[in-house]
Amino acid sequence: MHVFDLSNLGLVWMALAILIAGFVRGYSGFGFSALVIAASGLVMNPLHFVAVVVIWETLMTVQAWTGVSRSVDYRRVGWLLAGAVIGLPLGLWALTSISENAARAAISAYVLAMCVVLLMGWRLRSEAGAAATFGAGVVSGLANAPGMGGLPVAAFFAAQPMAPAVFRATLVAYFPILDIYSAPLYWYSGLVTWDTLQASAIGLPLVLFANWLGARHFLKTDPQDFRRFAIGLLGLLAVLGLVKAVL
Repeated sequence: MHVFDLSNLGLVWMALAILIAGFVRGYSGFGFSALVIAASGLVMNPLHFVAVVVIWETLMTVQAWTGVSRSVDYRRVGWLLAGAVIGLPLGLWALTSISENAARAAISAYVLAMCVVLLMGWRLRSEAGAAATFGAGVVSGLANAPGMGGLPVAAFFAAQPMAPAVFRATLVAYFPILDIYSAPLYWYSGLVTWDTLQASAIGLPLVLFANWLGARHFLKTDPQDFRRFAIGLLGLLAVLGLVKAVL
Protein backbone atom coordinates (compact mmCIF):
# COMPACT_ATOMS: atom_id res chain seq x y z
CA MET A 1 0.00 0.00 0.00
CA HIS A 2 1.36 3.41 -0.96
CA VAL A 3 1.71 6.24 1.53
CA PHE A 4 -1.58 8.20 1.67
CA ASP A 5 -2.93 5.61 -0.82
CA LEU A 6 -1.27 7.46 -3.71
CA SER A 7 -1.21 5.78 -7.12
CA ASN A 8 2.08 5.24 -8.94
CA LEU A 9 1.34 8.30 -11.08
CA GLY A 10 0.57 10.27 -7.94
CA LEU A 11 3.90 9.26 -6.41
CA VAL A 12 5.77 10.38 -9.53
CA TRP A 13 3.86 13.68 -9.51
CA MET A 14 4.72 14.32 -5.85
CA ALA A 15 8.39 13.41 -6.37
CA LEU A 16 8.60 15.94 -9.22
CA ALA A 17 6.79 18.57 -7.15
CA ILE A 18 9.16 18.02 -4.21
CA LEU A 19 12.23 18.37 -6.43
CA ILE A 20 11.00 21.60 -8.01
CA ALA A 21 9.79 23.06 -4.70
CA GLY A 22 13.07 22.22 -2.95
CA PHE A 23 15.07 23.87 -5.71
CA VAL A 24 12.86 26.97 -5.58
CA ARG A 25 13.26 27.16 -1.81
CA GLY A 26 17.04 26.83 -1.97
CA TYR A 27 17.34 29.39 -4.76
CA SER A 28 14.89 32.06 -3.64
CA GLY A 29 14.28 31.33 0.07
CA PHE A 30 10.51 30.81 -0.06
CA GLY A 31 7.67 28.89 -1.68
CA PHE A 32 8.46 25.29 -0.74
CA SER A 33 5.43 24.52 1.40
CA ALA A 34 3.02 26.34 -0.88
CA LEU A 35 4.28 24.52 -3.97
CA VAL A 36 4.15 21.07 -2.35
CA ILE A 37 0.73 21.60 -0.75
CA ALA A 38 -0.74 23.07 -3.93
CA ALA A 39 0.66 20.17 -5.98
CA SER A 40 -0.59 17.58 -3.47
CA GLY A 41 -4.10 19.00 -3.76
CA LEU A 42 -4.27 17.68 -7.33
CA VAL A 43 -3.75 14.04 -6.31
CA MET A 44 -4.94 13.79 -2.69
CA ASN A 45 -6.43 15.66 0.24
CA PRO A 46 -3.88 18.51 0.63
CA LEU A 47 -4.25 18.47 4.41
CA HIS A 48 -2.41 15.12 4.45
CA PHE A 49 0.84 16.83 3.48
CA VAL A 50 0.67 19.76 5.93
CA ALA A 51 2.65 18.09 8.74
CA VAL A 52 5.02 16.51 6.19
CA VAL A 53 6.12 19.85 4.73
CA VAL A 54 6.51 21.30 8.23
CA ILE A 55 9.00 18.52 9.07
CA TRP A 56 10.88 19.10 5.82
CA GLU A 57 10.94 22.89 6.29
CA THR A 58 12.51 22.46 9.71
CA LEU A 59 15.23 20.15 8.40
CA MET A 60 15.97 22.42 5.43
CA THR A 61 16.41 25.32 7.82
CA VAL A 62 19.07 23.37 9.69
CA GLN A 63 20.72 22.71 6.34
CA ALA A 64 20.63 26.40 5.36
CA TRP A 65 21.42 27.96 8.75
CA THR A 66 25.18 28.15 8.27
CA GLY A 67 26.06 31.51 6.80
CA VAL A 68 22.72 33.28 7.34
CA SER A 69 22.49 33.65 11.14
CA ARG A 70 24.30 36.99 11.18
CA SER A 71 21.72 38.56 8.86
CA VAL A 72 18.61 37.61 10.86
CA ASP A 73 16.41 40.45 12.14
CA TYR A 74 15.37 38.87 15.45
CA ARG A 75 13.05 41.73 16.36
CA ARG A 76 10.94 40.98 13.28
CA VAL A 77 11.00 37.27 14.09
CA GLY A 78 9.68 37.96 17.59
CA TRP A 79 6.75 40.10 16.45
CA LEU A 80 5.83 37.64 13.71
CA LEU A 81 5.76 34.76 16.19
CA ALA A 82 3.64 36.73 18.65
CA GLY A 83 1.01 37.17 15.94
CA ALA A 84 1.25 33.58 14.73
CA VAL A 85 0.51 32.27 18.24
CA ILE A 86 -2.95 33.82 17.87
CA GLY A 87 -3.57 33.06 14.20
CA LEU A 88 -2.63 29.38 13.92
CA PRO A 89 -5.22 27.84 16.30
CA LEU A 90 -7.98 29.84 14.59
CA GLY A 91 -6.81 28.71 11.15
CA LEU A 92 -6.64 25.05 12.16
CA TRP A 93 -10.11 25.17 13.68
CA ALA A 94 -11.54 26.64 10.47
CA LEU A 95 -9.69 24.37 8.04
CA THR A 96 -10.43 21.08 9.83
CA SER A 97 -14.13 21.91 10.09
CA ILE A 98 -14.79 21.81 6.34
CA SER A 99 -14.86 19.13 3.62
CA GLU A 100 -11.89 18.01 1.53
CA ASN A 101 -13.05 19.88 -1.59
CA ALA A 102 -13.79 22.98 0.46
CA ALA A 103 -10.30 22.78 1.99
CA ARG A 104 -8.76 22.32 -1.48
CA ALA A 105 -10.67 25.34 -2.77
CA ALA A 106 -9.75 27.48 0.24
CA ILE A 107 -6.06 26.60 -0.06
CA SER A 108 -6.01 27.22 -3.82
CA ALA A 109 -7.83 30.54 -3.48
CA TYR A 110 -5.41 31.64 -0.78
CA VAL A 111 -2.36 30.69 -2.87
CA LEU A 112 -3.79 32.50 -5.90
CA ALA A 113 -4.47 35.64 -3.85
CA MET A 114 -0.91 35.60 -2.46
CA CYS A 115 0.49 35.21 -5.98
CA VAL A 116 -1.43 38.28 -7.12
CA VAL A 117 -0.15 40.28 -4.14
CA LEU A 118 3.45 39.21 -4.78
CA LEU A 119 3.27 39.93 -8.52
CA MET A 120 1.69 43.37 -8.02
CA GLY A 121 4.90 44.54 -6.37
CA TRP A 122 3.17 46.51 -3.61
CA ARG A 123 5.79 48.65 -1.85
CA LEU A 124 6.09 50.57 1.44
CA ARG A 125 8.13 53.75 1.63
CA SER A 126 9.83 52.63 4.83
CA GLU A 127 10.20 49.50 6.95
CA ALA A 128 7.06 48.39 8.79
CA GLY A 129 6.85 48.80 12.55
CA ALA A 130 6.01 46.38 15.33
CA ALA A 131 2.21 46.60 14.97
CA ALA A 132 2.25 45.85 11.25
CA THR A 133 4.74 43.00 11.74
CA PHE A 134 2.51 41.56 14.49
CA GLY A 135 -0.46 41.74 12.09
CA ALA A 136 1.55 39.94 9.42
CA GLY A 137 2.29 37.27 12.02
CA VAL A 138 -1.43 36.76 12.71
CA VAL A 139 -2.05 36.31 8.97
CA SER A 140 0.95 33.98 8.76
CA GLY A 141 -0.42 31.88 11.63
CA LEU A 142 -3.82 31.60 9.95
CA ALA A 143 -2.10 30.61 6.70
CA ASN A 144 0.09 28.05 8.43
CA ALA A 145 -2.97 25.93 9.17
CA PRO A 146 -2.42 24.40 5.69
CA GLY A 147 1.35 24.70 6.15
CA MET A 148 1.76 27.88 4.09
CA GLY A 149 2.56 30.56 6.64
CA GLY A 150 5.58 31.73 4.66
CA LEU A 151 3.77 33.33 1.71
CA PRO A 152 2.19 36.30 3.55
CA VAL A 153 5.49 36.97 5.31
CA ALA A 154 7.37 36.84 2.00
CA ALA A 155 4.86 39.29 0.51
CA PHE A 156 5.14 41.54 3.57
CA PHE A 157 8.93 41.55 3.47
CA ALA A 158 9.03 42.08 -0.30
CA ALA A 159 7.01 45.28 0.15
CA GLN A 160 9.69 46.77 2.40
CA PRO A 161 13.14 48.17 1.60
CA MET A 162 14.95 45.15 3.06
CA ALA A 163 18.37 43.90 2.06
CA PRO A 164 18.06 40.54 0.23
CA ALA A 165 20.32 38.83 2.79
CA VAL A 166 18.12 40.03 5.69
CA PHE A 167 14.96 39.04 3.78
CA ARG A 168 16.13 35.46 3.27
CA ALA A 169 17.83 34.99 6.65
CA THR A 170 14.84 36.28 8.64
CA LEU A 171 12.51 33.91 6.79
CA VAL A 172 14.92 31.04 7.44
CA ALA A 173 14.94 31.87 11.18
CA TYR A 174 11.18 32.37 11.47
CA PHE A 175 9.99 29.14 9.83
CA PRO A 176 11.42 26.53 12.23
CA ILE A 177 10.18 28.29 15.35
CA LEU A 178 6.73 28.61 13.80
CA ASP A 179 6.86 24.94 12.85
CA ILE A 180 7.88 23.83 16.35
CA TYR A 181 4.88 25.72 17.71
CA SER A 182 2.65 24.25 14.98
CA ALA A 183 3.62 20.59 15.45
CA PRO A 184 1.59 19.77 18.61
CA LEU A 185 -1.40 21.68 17.26
CA TYR A 186 -1.28 19.64 14.04
CA TRP A 187 -1.19 16.45 16.10
CA TYR A 188 -4.13 17.57 18.23
CA SER A 189 -6.08 18.43 15.05
CA GLY A 190 -5.51 14.95 13.60
CA LEU A 191 -3.10 16.02 10.83
CA VAL A 192 -0.26 13.75 12.02
CA THR A 193 -0.47 10.01 11.23
CA TRP A 194 1.90 7.11 10.62
CA ASP A 195 1.78 7.99 6.91
CA THR A 196 3.07 11.45 7.84
CA LEU A 197 6.27 9.96 9.24
CA GLN A 198 6.65 7.54 6.34
CA ALA A 199 6.23 10.26 3.71
CA SER A 200 8.66 12.53 5.59
CA ALA A 201 11.35 9.84 5.65
CA ILE A 202 10.85 8.71 2.05
CA GLY A 203 10.88 12.21 0.58
CA LEU A 204 13.62 13.72 2.75
CA PRO A 205 16.59 12.81 0.48
CA LEU A 206 14.84 14.49 -2.48
CA VAL A 207 14.07 17.56 -0.39
CA LEU A 208 17.61 18.02 0.94
CA PHE A 209 19.21 17.39 -2.45
CA ALA A 210 16.92 19.85 -4.27
CA ASN A 211 17.36 22.49 -1.55
CA TRP A 212 21.14 22.11 -1.69
CA LEU A 213 21.09 22.33 -5.49
CA GLY A 214 18.98 25.50 -5.45
CA ALA A 215 21.19 27.11 -2.81
CA ARG A 216 24.21 26.56 -5.07
CA HIS A 217 22.66 29.04 -7.54
CA PHE A 218 23.72 27.07 -10.59
CA LEU A 219 21.22 29.04 -12.68
CA LYS A 220 22.29 32.35 -14.18
CA THR A 221 18.85 33.83 -13.57
CA ASP A 222 18.56 36.77 -11.20
CA PRO A 223 16.90 35.64 -7.93
CA GLN A 224 14.14 38.24 -8.40
CA ASP A 225 13.35 36.94 -11.88
CA PHE A 226 13.39 33.38 -10.56
CA ARG A 227 11.03 34.40 -7.76
CA ARG A 228 8.56 35.68 -10.36
CA PHE A 229 8.79 32.35 -12.18
CA ALA A 230 8.07 30.52 -8.91
CA ILE A 231 5.06 32.75 -8.23
CA GLY A 232 3.72 32.05 -11.73
CA LEU A 233 4.10 28.31 -11.15
CA LEU A 234 2.28 28.62 -7.83
CA GLY A 235 -0.52 30.52 -9.53
CA LEU A 236 -0.92 27.78 -12.14
CA LEU A 237 -1.13 25.07 -9.48
CA ALA A 238 -3.67 27.14 -7.56
CA VAL A 239 -5.89 27.53 -10.62
CA LEU A 240 -5.72 23.76 -11.27
CA GLY A 241 -6.62 23.14 -7.62
CA LEU A 242 -9.66 25.40 -7.87
CA VAL A 243 -10.79 23.59 -11.02
CA LYS A 244 -10.45 20.21 -9.30
CA ALA A 245 -12.38 21.44 -6.26
CA VAL A 246 -15.27 22.62 -8.44
CA LEU A 247 -15.44 19.58 -10.78
